[in-house]
Amino acid sequence: MLVVTSEMTISAVALPSIGADLGASPATTAWVLLAYSLPMAAIAIPAGRWADRAGVRAAFLASMAGVGVASVLSALAPTMPLLLATRVLQGLAGGLIVCVYMPLITCSVRENQRGSAIGYIIMIMTLGGVAGAPIGGLVASELGWRAVFLIKLPLLVAVLWLGARTVPTGGGRGLPVPDRSLVREAALLGGAVTGLLVAFDKFATRPVLAAGLAALGIGLAVGWSRLASARPMVALVRRPAFGGTLVTLFTMSLSAGLLFFLLPYFIADVLHGSPETTGLALLCYIGAIAPTSPLAGLLTDRFGPRLVIATGAALSVAGMLSMLSLDAGASLVDLGWRLALFGVGAGLFNTAVNTATLGAAPPGMAGSAGGASMTARSVAMTMGSSVAALGWTLAGGGSLGFRVGVLGLATLAVAGIFAYLTLTRRPRQK
Repeated sequence: MLVVTSEMTISAVALPSIGADLGASPATTAWVLLAYSLPMAAIAIPAGRWADRAGVRAAFLASMAGVGVASVLSALAPTMPLLLATRVLQGLAGGLIVCVYMPLITCSVRENQRGSAIGYIIMIMTLGGVAGAPIGGLVASELGWRAVFLIKLPLLVAVLWLGARTVPTGGGRGLPVPDRSLVREAALLGGAVTGLLVAFDKFATRPVLAAGLAALGIGLAVGWSRLASARPMVALVRRPAFGGTLVTLFTMSLSAGLLFFLLPYFIADVLHGSPETTGLALLCYIGAIAPTSPLAGLLTDRFGPRLVIATGAALSVAGMLSMLSLDAGASLVDLGWRLALFGVGAGLFNTAVNTATLGAAPPGMAGSAGGASMTARSVAMTMGSSVAALGWTLAGGGSLGFRVGVLGLATLAVAGIFAYLTLTRRPRQK
């Protein structure tokens, strides 16, 4: 998970060097990031179904080896088109890792300790996202951008060696070849998720194109839902316990729009701060998530995920609403404690909601559950920036635009947690 989450930030800092060496424009080099993240989101559900059929150890080792091979190919790519192709391979392998981790937890961790296991994983994912940028910048400046894709190889070798000796085989059938139905699902869902993500990305600049892509994505998703092979996944999403968890995961993930759109614009346009100020402010958020996640795992194992999800969501919303009082005179301290409160809530929520997702999945569908949650989170995080941008634009930007955007995201988060508590409520015993 450290490898998967660090890959985005570790390569982002090398984009200028990549563009200069391969003769690509900044707009083109941005696809180095998208070519990695889009496949991860696009294949999540089919990959999860495949992971449920495969042996856990075999799927884990194959996905890690795939990341290693694709990383070497990325480092050797002589042109931008070939680099983008190898990044797609990296994204596909990374998507398999994300989908196989829930089956791995199911077969290797006792049920009453799953929250703790997921808490440590989220802590590692958070640290990976933070550590990637400075490590990538140092390596790129000293050894060149190609070395950025290679520095993970010693870690991958160690993980492969340990995984071959410690990961259970699981109940699957080794590495089954994807059948025709799975390939059909991957094509439909991959096209649907890609269309929606690109639509949200183009919403502000090319609304007509965005509307067309969104319509295409929705149509492909409807087509997938009518496949016979999709019925088990559709039935799982319709379960109140699982569907309710996905709803609150989706609405809470929309709050990424606060971090990745509203906060940078507020600091730049209202506070007249620098990107360094934005980075320091985000460290307050990230620094709160990392230590909170293991604690959230212990609390989830002790009290169950429902209470921890509600508590984490409430703290997150409180942190968001506290930002409504920020104005042009706000200092870094004023931003920091609010973002830290938001981060504590996110640390509690993310650990508990992943545990609830795994717990709501029937036996043999842990990978499918992980794929569904990854898809919901990915689409919501992209959509969150569009929602935030809409609020900012309609209110004319500035302090008012920031507040309107924050209030909109907080309202959606409250609606999601209300839906979760309603759908997962236990019926009263007569």
